[in-house]
Amino acid sequence: MTEGAGVRAGDPPDDLTATETGMWQAFRNGTVYDLSSGDALEDDPHGGRPWGEERTVRARVVCWLLLDGPPALAGRVSSLKLIGVRVSGSLDLAGGTVVPYVEMRRCRFEQDVLLPEARFTTLRMVDCSVPRLEAARVQTEGDLHLPRCRFHHGIRLTDAQIGTDLMLNQAIAHRDHSGRSIAADGLTVGQDLQAELLESHGELSLRAATIGVSLSLRGARLSHPFERLALNAPQLTVERSLYLTPAGVGAQAMSGMTPARGTRIQRFACEGGIRLDDGRFGDAVDFEQARFTLTDDQELSLRRVQTPELRFLGEQPARGRVVLSGARVVNLMDRADAWPGPGRLHMGGFAYENLVPRGPFPLAERLDWVAAATAEYNPEPYERLAAVLRAGGEDEDAREVLLAKQRRHRESLPMAAKLWGYAQDWTVAYGYRPGRAAVWMAVLWAAGSLAFARAGHPPMKRGEHPEWNPTLFTLDLLLPVIDLGQVGFWQLRGGWQWLAAAMILLGWVLATTVAAGATRLLRRN
Repeated sequence: MTEGAGVRAGDPPDDLTATETGMWQAFRNGTVYDLSSGDALEDDPHGGRPWGEERTVRARVVCWLLLDGPPALAGRVSSLKLIGVRVSGSLDLAGGTVVPYVEMRRCRFEQDVLLPEARFTTLRMVDCSVPRLEAARVQTEGDLHLPRCRFHHGIRLTDAQIGTDLMLNQAIAHRDHSGRSIAADGLTVGQDLQAELLESHGELSLRAATIGVSLSLRGARLSHPFERLALNAPQLTVERSLYLTPAGVGAQAMSGMTPARGTRIQRFACEGGIRLDDGRFGDAVDFEQARFTLTDDQELSLRRVQTPELRFLGEQPARGRVVLSGARVVNLMDRADAWPGPGRLHMGGFAYENLVPRGPFPLAERLDWVAAATAEYNPEPYERLAAVLRAGGEDEDAREVLLAKQRRHRESLPMAAKLWGYAQDWTVAYGYRPGRAAVWMAVLWAAGSLAFARAGHPPMKRGEHPEWNPTLFTLDLLLPVIDLGQVGFWQLRGGWQWLAAAMILLGWVLATTVAAGATRLLRRN
């Protein structure tokens, strides 16, 4: 193709086909160039029906228009708006600066679209069939829209900079040779990244990506079941919220909105692991009704995540692990049936300030939740839960949690310490139920008074003893420190000596456990 005087004047070159000449004129006029036939099956860019020369333009001509196109007609703005066009050859705009507005709908690309380090104002490709999109370090002043497109060998948006919105709604991306469906590490999006109802067949990689407003994966389906991760997004920064929630399906559904009653919905579903380690989210991470299908080696990893609110409201994963180690949230909104069972939940260093259960979540089940996260004894999850309950005014529940902590600790102790622990538990519940000591003391006092009242005991020395009082005598035996002036003046023989010794021993046990419990309470306060 040679550039002649006619081209400089805006006329099409002589070697253009009739189809390309029509596109040339539409570009200068800023109008839509529509080659659709009107038959839905025929016009489907993803279908198997071939498109002939009458619908085909060369990629080189498209590049010529976008990089060095003719001037617009008077009173017009040049732009490339194609519908139902087949682009032959590789559309290679690498490193170029594209000023005209670009929109391609229901187009079919025969080879890869190459946009690395290209610059656009706005680029829209809607419902197109693309073998692969290579767009590392691409820059747009406005939007990059790729809704309903199908990428047979994936997308690469590594270190891309999108000025406003990146849209991937209802797109389908298959894996490339490295197993990634969308490689977008280091991506920067000025406003929203919308990938609602996305189908990803491979790893969706968003490592160290930055999203200016929200990241929506509502209704998305991520599938990478035989590898470690389906969503790999460590160090992800989202200024507002990450949504892994349902999306409405159908004409009445609106993007980014909660589906209206009666709207058919599609849940977020993931086959494969999710990694959000070290993520920062300004408002919330929302797992409402999310469904996770994990293998035993895969996990939903939220290590060291920071967010004001975590909405853990998805379905309980049947296998795999949920890891919250080191995460920090303000409000934890959850359901009892959303968490995995023992051995599959890890919460070491997980800090939260408020519990906001959705539905019934009794304390017994909350204690099971903590126990599930501690295969070996670890006091920190119990103490965190007790602190949150106490801050919410639920002191009685907080004491029950700390009592459960002591009982769990007892399981890891040697036999002697374990027996001492049982004694503390039976008597005063490790000091968290101090009323028990008074009950035990009253029972022993009454029993001892009745027993010692049944028989008189001769004094040790005549004339040097108080009046015999079985009630005071029993109390003097039970109180290990206070001297009531009864013990030591009477002769006890046989079984009475053993009874007195038992009373003294039980008094010491009660006093020691009460003191230990009081010390623990004072230390906690």
